[in-house]
Parts: sequence; C-alpha cells; structure tokens
Amino acid sequence: MATAATLTPDQVRRRSLQSGTIGAIVEWYEYTVYGVTAALVFGQLFFPNLSPGIGQIVSLASFGVGFLARPIGAFVAGHLGDRIGRKSTLILTFSIMTVATTAIGVMPTYHSIGVAAPLLLCVLRLAQGFAVGGEWGGAAVVAVENAPRARRGYFGSWPQIGVSAGLLLGTAAVSFASWISGGAFDEWGWRVPFLLSFLLASVGFFIRLRATESPAFLAEKAKMDAELEDRKAPAAVVFRDHRRPLLITIFGRFAEAGNYYLFTTFILSYVTSTLGVPKGYGLTASMIGAAVNIVMIPVFGALSDRIGRVRTFLAGGALIVVTTWPVFALVHTGQLWAIVAGVVLFLALGHAMVYAPLPALYCEMFPTAVRFSGISIGYQMASILLASFTPALASAMVMWAGGSLWMVIAFAIVTTLIAMAAIAFAPDHRDRELDEIGTAPERAEGADAPSPLPR
Repeated sequence: MATAATLTPDQVRRRSLQSGTIGAIVEWYEYTVYGVTAALVFGQLFFPNLSPGIGQIVSLASFGVGFLARPIGAFVAGHLGDRIGRKSTLILTFSIMTVATTAIGVMPTYHSIGVAAPLLLCVLRLAQGFAVGGEWGGAAVVAVENAPRARRGYFGSWPQIGVSAGLLLGTAAVSFASWISGGAFDEWGWRVPFLLSFLLASVGFFIRLRATESPAFLAEKAKMDAELEDRKAPAAVVFRDHRRPLLITIFGRFAEAGNYYLFTTFILSYVTSTLGVPKGYGLTASMIGAAVNIVMIPVFGALSDRIGRVRTFLAGGALIVVTTWPVFALVHTGQLWAIVAGVVLFLALGHAMVYAPLPALYCEMFPTAVRFSGISIGYQMASILLASFTPALASAMVMWAGGSLWMVIAFAIVTTLIAMAAIAFAPDHRDRELDEIGTAPERAEGADAPSPLPR
C-alpha cells in the first residue's frame, strides 16, 4: 500500500480529504438513521408503556443519551490521535459506530424482551456517541493538516458536509424503507436503514485504509520519539495551557449544535405530532435542506479563506438571529412548501455559514501535539452542554407553551448570540503555518497559550 513518501502532495491531500469526508458521511448516516427513527417510531417500539406524548419525549431523550458518551470518545480518540496517529484512530471510531448501528437493526423490541430492550438500545446509543466523539475531530484535523495554507477553510469544510450528507442519505433510507415496507414500517421496515449501514461502511473502510498520516503529525511524532522525557497526556495539556481556545471551541458551537437538531430531528416530531401532517412532509424538508446545505458549506468554507473565519461565522450567526422567527413561522403553517422553505433557509444560509469555517478555525488555535484532543474535547463538550437533549427539550417547551413555538425561538436566538460572542475573541491564524502555532513569537504576541511540550 502506498505511503506518504511515495505519493505526491496532491495525492496525499486528495486521499486525506476523501477519508475525512466519506468517513464522516457514513458515520453521520448511521447517526441520522437513529435520530429519524427515534422521532418516528421508537416511542411505540421501546417505550409503549408511556403515554404517546411522554413516550415521544423519552424516545427523543434516548437520542440525547448518545451525546453523553461523546466527551469520553473525544478524550480517548484525541489521546490516541495525538500519540499514535490520526488514521488508525479514525478506523477505530468507524468500526465501533458500524457495529453498534448494525446491532440496533437486529435487536428485539419491548414487546419481545420487555424493559431490557430500551436498556440495550441506550447501551448501543452510547457506543454510537463514543464513536462520533472522536470522529469529527479526526476528520477535521486530517483535512486541515493536509490542506494548502491558503485553502484550509475550503478543505476543512468538506468533512462538515458529512453531517448533512449523512442526514440526506439517512432520511432517504428511512423514506425508502417506509415505502418498501408499506404499513409494516413499524414492524420491520425501520430495521432496513440500520442494516444498510454495513454496505456503506465497506466503502468507508476501503477509503480510510488508503489514507496516510499528515506531514504535520509525522513531523511531530518524530520529534516526540526523539525526546526521552515523559510527556503529559494531550488532554491534560489542553486544560492546563490552552483554556482560552478550548472555551472558544465549546461556546462557538452554540450557534449550530442545538439549532441543527431543532431543524432536523425536532422538526420531524413537531410536524407529525403537533401539526398532524404526514411524516413525508418533514422527511422531504430534511432531505432538500440537507442537499442545499451540502452545496453551500464548501462555498462558505472558501469564503472564510478570503474574508476570515471569524467574519464568516459572525455573518452566519446574524442570519440565524434574524431568520429564526420567520423560519418557524413557515414551519408552523403545516404546508409542505412552507416547511421545506423554512428548513432550507436555515440550513443553506445561517447554519452553513457558521458551520463551514469551524474546522479550520479550531485547528488553527491548537498546536499539532494536542490538536486532535483540543478540538475534539471542545467540540464534544458543547454537544453535552447544548446539542444532547435539544430535540427532547424543544418538545417539552412546546408542551409547556401550549403548542406555541416562542420558547424554542428564544432558545435558538440566545444560544446563537452566545456563540457569536465567543467567536469574536478567536484569533485569526489563517496566514500562519500550522506548525508555527504555539511557538515562542506567537506567545509573545499573547495570541496563544505556552507551548505544551517541554523543550
């Protein structure tokens, strides 16, 4: 198999970009299938002893359970990625996700094994969360570290489309399963999208096995191997020496972490349970919105290379703030065209603009020796703080407000303003080489914390 030494720089970049992007697509397909199915049928399959409304909330809460394992996955994968290698760590997270997803597709429901069914479901959901906890950081680092300096925003944005591409494929798979199973979707059709993940995974494995480590990591690894003194764990270094970029990483996600699930998972539940419209309305809106999001994310990633990551993010945050009420007003009409227009408006503009520049921005705040750990921990801690139970919380807000969406709208606006305030303090390192971040001149400027490595 070819190594970095036998490949041209363009080949290394292309394979790294393919590895991060395709792997992210497959993993987020598997993750999306769970979220969509939980919103549609898991309440009656695994929590039938609860009232329909409470069962729906608990079902969506089971979606949030996976987020609890994300920080653990971020710590473990970050440590392995910074010490052993980005490639092998991404293959590990990929394997765990695929096994857990396939197992969900064959597991019995509450009617077969009673309370053991929801417990087993939560265990497998935790395994999914553990895998995703290390996936995003690895995919982002691999893409950005292999990118030309002037195009890190564009290269880094490609793994970001994995989320929407996974959403598109996952939602399409659920729709396909619903079509082929007809009225039997609640009985066996829901299993089909989970089992299809095994076929997609075979493609992802092949692509990830062909990828190589980034030159930045290989140089850092050689430096680590040449030094005899003990080194602190990367996570410990992040918390000790890089608290400011870590906090920016955490709170910067508030604009998209929870809001993304409002317009994908929660919307599916809201339009069917509260508005009483067909399931296909929400599924159609999600698929069209995801398709447009896939197109726009690289566009805004490239824009961040021209005008800066911070400016791109703040523009997107402002769009979310001013469009949140109109978007939900469209959805609330219950008309198919309005639901589609609302979801597309959010995903194509506001979300795409705040999400696209994050990989490059975050990678440019941490030195190579702790980059995987730093961005993974920060990214997944935000998932716990905000994204984890957002769909369930939004459903509860609607119940508390007597069917009104005003609490959900306020939630989306306030969290976005918090993110904009955090990103406003982020440094602009797009003109620096990645291996220069954390060096003495930079510390003298006060742009970053001290180097994490003893010299």
